[in-house]
Amino acid sequence: MNKALFAALDMLESEKGIPKTYMYEKLEAALVSAYRREMGGSTNVRVQINEEKYDFKMFKRLDVVEEVTDANTQISLADAKKMSRRHVLGGVVEIEVKPDEFRRLSAITGKQVIVQAIREAERGIIYKEYEEKKEEIVSAVVDKVDPETGNVRLVLGNSAVTLLKSEQIPGETFEPGQHVKVYVIEVKKELNGRPYVTISRTHSGLVKRLFELNVPEIADGTLIIMSVAREAGSRTKVALMSRDPNVDPIGTCVGPQNNRKSAVADELNGEKIDIIRHSEQIEEFVKAALAPADIERVEMDGEKACRVYVKPEQLSLAIGKEGQNARLAARLTGVKIDIKSTDAE
Repeated sequence: MNKALFAALDMLESEKGIPKTYMYEKLEAALVSAYRREMGGSTNVRVQINEEKYDFKMFKRLDVVEEVTDANTQISLADAKKMSRRHVLGGVVEIEVKPDEFRRLSAITGKQVIVQAIREAERGIIYKEYEEKKEEIVSAVVDKVDPETGNVRLVLGNSAVTLLKSEQIPGETFEPGQHVKVYVIEVKKELNGRPYVTISRTHSGLVKRLFELNVPEIADGTLIIMSVAREAGSRTKVALMSRDPNVDPIGTCVGPQNNRKSAVADELNGEKIDIIRHSEQIEEFVKAALAPADIERVEMDGEKACRVYVKPEQLSLAIGKEGQNARLAARLTGVKIDIKSTDAE
């Protein structure tokens, strides 16, 4: 092994964080495998690395036997004695592989192992980077948009991820160079070791993290987001609880001149957002969740279902377009909601 290859291993350790001891093991295994392939598969060999002399050698290991049945793995006692009188039956003789033959093999194998190690290291770095950002927001730059699938390639640092069409907010468009925030749902390794990152702009977690970024009282724990119900691109309901009686969750999240809520809505392509005050009293929580409708009363039917009564003129508002308001309120509260007009009593 020459100085250039050792220098490459030094670089991998210092820049990629791959220990040289690990690389030596990889090289040894790869060289042994390559040699066995060339020699028919049964040859027993050992690699010896000398880091101080920037060199390494390979030795064939032959079992000392009375009668040879496999020349690739055995040597007769008589031939072994010719090499050294110390060899005995049942022992092992090591013969150095011809330098020229080994040098050719090592040059090819060494390059392959290093290239593979770099790939594995880069994949490991990417995996670790995104694993640390799981269930968090990352800011990326649009690289290109696939006109056929609608998928968007995003660049984050030195890596690239794909925002699938199904994870995009309906109606939003992307241009190369555009900065965009996405939510990291999952990070896993494929069979080839390549990291696979699932990112989204439709996940309710994106709304939660955006509010944390824009509302300091959420970030410091004064306000707690209890639940989020979202239909991406249309409407979101966020329920909050305040740990400080002097801090109003609705006014605090809306912000002066609506600037905090607007900042979140702008990031979500203009999505409508309802800020709801959470209550341990489920009837009060359901009433708040059905805003902006005025609710006359709520009658519980067990723990997870209720009937809600509204005046006739409030019925369509409580239900919402295509049932959206009632649907989101049910998800937010975890209660099945049956809305009725007071005229029907």
